Amino acid sequence: METDHSIRTVEQLRAVIGEPHPMTKLKVLKALDEAAIDYIGRSPFLVLATADRAGNQDASPKGDHPGFVGIEDEHTLLIPERKGNKLAFGYLNILENPQVGLIFMIPGTGETLRVNGAAELTKDPALCERLTARGAPAILAIRVHVHECFFHCAKAFIRSQLWKPEAWAAPYRISFGKMMAAKTGAGKDVAEQIDQMIARDYRDNL
Repeated sequence: METDHSIRTVEQLRAVIGEPHPMTKLKVLKALDEAAIDYIGRSPFLVLATADRAGNQDASPKGDHPGFVGIEDEHTLLIPERKGNKLAFGYLNILENPQVGLIFMIPGTGETLRVNGAAELTKDPALCERLTARGAPAILAIRVHVHECFFHCAKAFIRSQLWKPEAWAAPYRISFGKMMAAKTGAGKDVAEQIDQMIARDYRDNL
């Protein structure tokens, strides 16, 4: 009786999931087309996936007003950096390994746009000024050289009901104050102070 159910080869994988329809492959493009450019111009949110030289990964959310990502041309995107926690995991990864993956989303739209390419960091003052938001220029920008892009179908959003407010559970509240207090041995008053500080920071970035 077979006890090893691991999938280790392409043949084993295809035996389970099958082959893509020939038409599906036609949607994978080497540059941004009109539909992709329009989608990016309407998107207020993306997830940036990176990995360092050793393959350690990071996925980072990026968001701002719709169309916050700049488009230089059909082969080049500009993602602004705003004030944050300064951990810079994704940026450190890009310095070691420029290969990145992006998923753009539009609230209420089931289809997402996936973009893969090579990234570099720039602090060009004119470019950062172009990416100004709320009166402040970008701190730096990620220039992504597009290698491929394609629209992903809506099945994940349909199954998860992510865009259906009537299906949402009550908001799950994260207390960074409680987490930090627990790690440092601080009391409830310190936890509350940290949460209040973070709440002010959130308000300042609206």
